[in-house]
Amino acid sequence: MAANGASCEQPQKRAGAKDKLNGKSADLSLRERRQKDKEERLSLVLWRRPVTTLHYFLLETLLKLKEWTFKLWQRRGIVFLCLVLCSLFSIAYSTEGEHQQYVQYLEKKFLWCAYWVGLGILSSVGLGTGLHTFLLYLGPHIASVTLAAYECGSTDFPEPPYPDQIVCPEDGGMEDTISLFSIMSKVRLEACMWGAGTAIGELPPYFMARAARQSGADPDDEDYEEFEEMLEQAEGAQDFVTRAKLGVQHMVQKVGFFGILACASIPNPLFDLAGITCGHFLVPFWTFFGATLIGKAIIKMHIQKLFVIITFSKHIVEQMVSLIGSVPKLGPSLQKPFRQYLEAQRNKLHHAGGSAPADENWLSWVFEKVVLVMVCYFVISIVNSMAQSYAKRLQQLRHSEEKTK
Repeated sequence: MAANGASCEQPQKRAGAKDKLNGKSADLSLRERRQKDKEERLSLVLWRRPVTTLHYFLLETLLKLKEWTFKLWQRRGIVFLCLVLCSLFSIAYSTEGEHQQYVQYLEKKFLWCAYWVGLGILSSVGLGTGLHTFLLYLGPHIASVTLAAYECGSTDFPEPPYPDQIVCPEDGGMEDTISLFSIMSKVRLEACMWGAGTAIGELPPYFMARAARQSGADPDDEDYEEFEEMLEQAEGAQDFVTRAKLGVQHMVQKVGFFGILACASIPNPLFDLAGITCGHFLVPFWTFFGATLIGKAIIKMHIQKLFVIITFSKHIVEQMVSLIGSVPKLGPSLQKPFRQYLEAQRNKLHHAGGSAPADENWLSWVFEKVVLVMVCYFVISIVNSMAQSYAKRLQQLRHSEEKTK
């Protein structure tokens, strides 16, 4: 009897071991297939396969428009309410009366805030690419306001033309009255709106992970797949990046609101992982968004704003230019264009509408071209990203057809 029992147990053990091996081999083949599909998609870029990339980009654009139209139709009540409000504002805008001054003030403030919120969203989302709009727009804006405040001796720039063009007030001011707090208050609205935009841009990973956890479906997102793989391999993590990601995940999961606030309050390239973690572990929406909004729009923005203002303060800028001149041999030749650029900016601040000098400073020319290149790279990245998204649709369709066969 004992022998028969032992002989019965042996096939069961072998069958269990065989099932485990089959499971491991299936997981391995699935990962290999995902890796192969990912490499195939990443090869779909404009400089390698321009015709296919543009073709897929146009098809993905049409599909996105179709999806957005369907979603708007599902929320037609809200769309109708927005159209009614827009119609009422249009009537108030076109009707003459004493209310026009308030309408114009609201229009100006709304467009100004929407501009910076949109740039903040682009910085976080960027259709999967990320346009670093702080370096391109907000940082230079804060720097120009700082330089103008010290040069004019006042932050009372007339409107118009500010913010399109900063011109010193005619009555002038006292440079001693300029402080860090006065400059910070001058750019507070733009900075906070940009920070709020970056917080809004963190919501898609949160909603995607939350929906995937609640429905139990396999989400169409590579970051979420990497997050699940990271959770599975948490014990054997050795490299620094994986350990850093795990640290963010543990902080957000265990500390909650204050952990999210800490991650959002510092420049953190891994914050997307915080959104996915909060969605995966079903952290309440207002806990996640409230901490993110406070961290990015208030704490982090004041830190970044203070850094830019201190860096571009008048005495520090002059010290930097003098330091450049002290470099042996190349110093004076490098110092000259910087001095010319600063002098040109001072002339612009004191003479509105003046003609630009014939010998335009090469430093400003280089900066303009760098900005142009970065914007072009961003546009190309959008095209590549959307083409790769359509390629992923085709791969998923192919795999689903293979399963049904």
